[in-house]
Amino acid sequence: MRLILASASPRRQELLSVLVQDFDCLAANIDETPFSGEGPEDYVLRMAIEKARAVTAHESAVIGSDTIVVSSDKILQKPVSIDDARGMLRALSGQTHNVMTAVAIMVDGNLETRLSNTRVTFTELEHSLIEAYLATDEPWDKAGAYAIQGLAGAFVRRLEGSYSAVVGLPLSETKELLDVAGVQTRLSIWDD
Repeated sequence: MRLILASASPRRQELLSVLVQDFDCLAANIDETPFSGEGPEDYVLRMAIEKARAVTAHESAVIGSDTIVVSSDKILQKPVSIDDARGMLRALSGQTHNVMTAVAIMVDGNLETRLSNTRVTFTELEHSLIEAYLATDEPWDKAGAYAIQGLAGAFVRRLEGSYSAVVGLPLSETKELLDVAGVQTRLSIWDD
């Protein structure tokens, strides 16, 4: 069975390659605007499902995934400007926030989902540190304006949950979905 990752994210591609050697990538072009009154869990699950549905192909398993940062019940998506990114990093400074990553797999019209919720605590970020970080290319195209696998890893005082989910694809939950779909992984030989 052909496996398709509905994403152009190099981080998701790298993580999926830990589990599966051969897969294709097709970016899902969807509207990522939250519905009025939509909670974070519902939103991130809907995004993963819509991405999987957007690239569904015959005789294929399609994985869709989405990651959001939630701080004080507010969804922090990808920053749209330097001021937006600065505001996000200020809001996260010295605080604990949640990173939610949803994964959906669609095979022959059947859909399965998983949700990973990771708590991340940042150290206090001085103004000069925020400005130096904003001068790098890391904050852009990242939920919450940071990349834990890069320089922002130094901002993390504590992490409770899945590191790979914060990067963009929770490996444990993704392996569960691949197993349910009957997609062989690099670990399948040890499952029996």
